[in-house]
Amino acid sequence: MSADIVLTEDTLRYISLFESITKNRVVVKDCMDTEDKLVFVVGEGQGNTAVGKKGENVIKLKDKTGKNIQVVEYSADPQKFVMNVFHIYGPQKVEIEQRGNITHATVTVDPKLKGRAIGKAGKNLRIARDIVNRHHEIQSISVD
Repeated sequence: MSADIVLTEDTLRYISLFESITKNRVVVKDCMDTEDKLVFVVGEGQGNTAVGKKGENVIKLKDKTGKNIQVVEYSADPQKFVMNVFHIYGPQKVEIEQRGNITHATVTVDPKLKGRAIGKAGKNLRIARDIVNRHHEIQSISVD
């Protein structure tokens, strides 16, 4: 079962701010506030519009919030969604399998970026797992 998406007053404010920066051309489906970054899930096909020319929307949002910004394009296809979450790490493929009663995804990324995909003490991987689990029945992720 996917995790419930719980939006707080803060995340609702971040969504509102992001939508106003993009002049309401982007539908924000989800916002996850982590220690040092905000992860926005935007509608399918809206990734480029959300980021803006030369990243201008993301830069404005970072300036206003003081947090790093990650934009993930939504997809109803779990494999494509996981690819989108790892998009900045050059994902090559995603394999999804059942491991007992847990659905696990293995993401193959650009070998030079594997360490960054996992993050210090696995932080980026945990954030990726949490955002994926909010939208799809995938409980664990590993980076290959």
